[in-house]
Amino acid sequence: MKRFEEIPHTADWSFRAFGRDARELFENAAHALFALEGARARDDANEITRDIRVTALDYESLLVTWLTELLWLQESHREMYRRFNITTLAPTELRAQVFGAPFIELGKIIKAVTYHNLAITQTAQGWEAVVVVDV
Repeated sequence: MKRFEEIPHTADWSFRAFGRDARELFENAAHALFALEGARARDDANEITRDIRVTALDYESLLVTWLTELLWLQESHREMYRRFNITTLAPTELRAQVFGAPFIELGKIIKAVTYHNLAITQTAQGWEAVVVVDV
């Protein structure tokens, strides 16, 4: 199963993330976020680990909150993240460890994760989410 695919959008960026379950879906959405930015990490840097806990009202809001938290960490620490280990995922709470390194380049900066066209669905193959980000 592929992690994500970019979806054409008139003004912003949009992607569809996939997962066999909700946990993998949220991890793959995070991979999409950093891949679309074209972020490159320093090759000589030690791996950084950050613990994250976010809460929201439902899975859709939780996905936006999770991705927004990753963008905030990226901006505030000048890091990019390559691995995501979600340890707790419920409709209203996510706990995870993320692993990354300082970045040396961003191809394009994502300013925000939006609720525009946001959708999470279960399919016969697993879970899918459509996310639009503001660039």
